[in-house]
Amino acid sequence: MKLSIRFFNNREVRAVWDDENNKWFFNVIDVVAILNDQDDYTKANNYWRWLKKKLASEGNQLVSATHGFKFVAADGKRRLSDTLDSEGIISLAKNMPNNKAMNFLDWFLYSDNTIDGQSKKKAYDLFASGLLKSLEPGTVKCLQQIHAYIFGGLYDFAGQIRNKNISKGGFTFAPCQYFGTTLPTIERMPETTIDQIIDKYVEMNVAHPFMEGNGRSTRIWLDLMLKRSLKRVVDWSKIEKNDYLNAMIISHTDSTQIKEFIKNALTKKIDDRETFMKGIDYSYYYEENE
Repeated sequence: MKLSIRFFNNREVRAVWDDENNKWFFNVIDVVAILNDQDDYTKANNYWRWLKKKLASEGNQLVSATHGFKFVAADGKRRLSDTLDSEGIISLAKNMPNNKAMNFLDWFLYSDNTIDGQSKKKAYDLFASGLLKSLEPGTVKCLQQIHAYIFGGLYDFAGQIRNKNISKGGFTFAPCQYFGTTLPTIERMPETTIDQIIDKYVEMNVAHPFMEGNGRSTRIWLDLMLKRSLKRVVDWSKIEKNDYLNAMIISHTDSTQIKEFIKNALTKKIDDRETFMKGIDYSYYYEENE
């Protein structure tokens, strides 16, 4: 089953792909919780049950358009939840008696024909492409091939090491004129233990070898090293966005926090499609501007 997670104001909107109907179905309770600004999933579910009865009594076809799919609940078990396709979600938002619907609809209807949208689709495809199995984890070439696959046809520098200096948030990344020495040095760093692997990941982040798309490519690169050496990958959904970003900001001087977050998020599901897809969703979520 192909799952996807999008984020509206840091809240999850989960979806499942229906092969039979060839479209996404979105979790209704996630949307109701957003539109009611409700953190309690049980209360959001109760509200949806009330609204569903109300709409049914009015003869609204939205109720009959719902489909049941299983999602992972708070207790870790898969439970059946109502879903709607995109047209149904739009109709649901229009039936919600509050003023949050318009902002939600503006976000929900945003086109995926952007560089981020297109590259995310290509990142999803990595799992089934077979490319990841042919790469040599921990090498610069491996990172370049990941970047080239995700951003090929979208950036003319896809897979190419930058030849300009860049900075972000007041921090200047490694000078490109020294890449001839810097990148081979990072490549030779050991990756036997978890601490060594994260140190290598942090150093590559400081290098930031591409003009754009460094974080999304390097997180996949990190998972490949973890998978080969430790038979683990990161469940990125267990690391909050702000925690991750703040930890990475200070990682070049103190990697304690990012090591703690990654160690606590490791999973043995190294060949699990859902874990990989969820990782891509969260990786792109980390890169979204507030």
